[in-house]
Amino acid sequence: MERYIEKGGKRLRYGYTTGTCAAAAAKASALLLFRGESSTSVDIDTPKGWRVSVDIHELRLEGDDSAVCCAVKDSGDDPDMTSGMRIYARVQRSMEPGVRLEGGKGIGRVTRPGLSVAPGEAAINPVPRMMIEKEVTAILPEGEGAIVTIFAPEGEEIARRTFNPKLGIEGGISIIGTSGIVEPMSEDAIKESLRLELSVLRSSGAEIAVFSPGNYGRDFCMQNGIGENLLVKTSNYAGYMLCEAEKLGFRELLWVGHIGKLVKLAAGIFNMHSSCGDARLETLAAYSALKGASRDTVELILMSNTAEEAAEHICEAGLKEAFEEVAERVSARCREYSGGSLKVGTVLFSQGRGLLAISKDARDIMEEQGWRG
Repeated sequence: MERYIEKGGKRLRYGYTTGTCAAAAAKASALLLFRGESSTSVDIDTPKGWRVSVDIHELRLEGDDSAVCCAVKDSGDDPDMTSGMRIYARVQRSMEPGVRLEGGKGIGRVTRPGLSVAPGEAAINPVPRMMIEKEVTAILPEGEGAIVTIFAPEGEEIARRTFNPKLGIEGGISIIGTSGIVEPMSEDAIKESLRLELSVLRSSGAEIAVFSPGNYGRDFCMQNGIGENLLVKTSNYAGYMLCEAEKLGFRELLWVGHIGKLVKLAAGIFNMHSSCGDARLETLAAYSALKGASRDTVELILMSNTAEEAAEHICEAGLKEAFEEVAERVSARCREYSGGSLKVGTVLFSQGRGLLAISKDARDIMEEQGWRG
């Protein structure tokens, strides 16, 4: 893909998600099977709003009822273990109208709850599913149906080097992507762009910043009237952004984030990327035990697939005060990390339960600013 973005003075190339590759391969296979068209590239509409052209390889018919094609994953200038791998789609005629999607060799299968795909299903996330079904449906003759099987021969080997096994996805990679496009992630460039955003905010006269790791926190702030004009996304670079806020002379800082991200700060993990450390469940279990959780509840927390699932167990056990302890600990850890000059407050939420806890300093900050929370 010849689209680029400037980050930190560097020109970086965008790439495709595995979802876009799977949709492109499925479209090419459907064109070959139902229309007899051999396409060396196909155009795909992505949720980002870009229409992209994807090269197609290894086109072949398998008798009269099946066709296979593949697309090569191109991650652009983003470091990605799946870059260069081949993602195939087999399209077979079906007696039943519509499109049925399946995962074949090298595509993981979900074995535990807490993900966007139900246990037992192929690890093909909702947005890629929609893209694949849309592209194939547009080609199907009226009244006919198709079975689409996505497979990746290298998927099982590559997945061993990802966090899929830890999440309960076994046997291969996930077909993912919410926008269809991979935005290149140069770490230095990301940090520089984050620092610049924070610097611009300080230059406007702001003495308070609202930090959120990503889109979930941003959406929560917007829905709850919390400092939208002061909001800065930190990505995973919590420690870096805390130090930059202190250097720039901010007086107060409010963290707003999902429990699965911010609980890492309570454990002293200031790069929140999963590859840099993961004590989410252990931290939640420790604070729940502090508040009187039974051995069975602690075990449920430790056996959870995600922090979201663990939060459900904690709430069901009537231990929401554990989240208050976590929020206070996040604030204290961040004050220490930034040298003690920042007043730091913390707001925790989950997708299933909404607001979980607001630390004391967070309440003070929000009251001062007139934010309802």
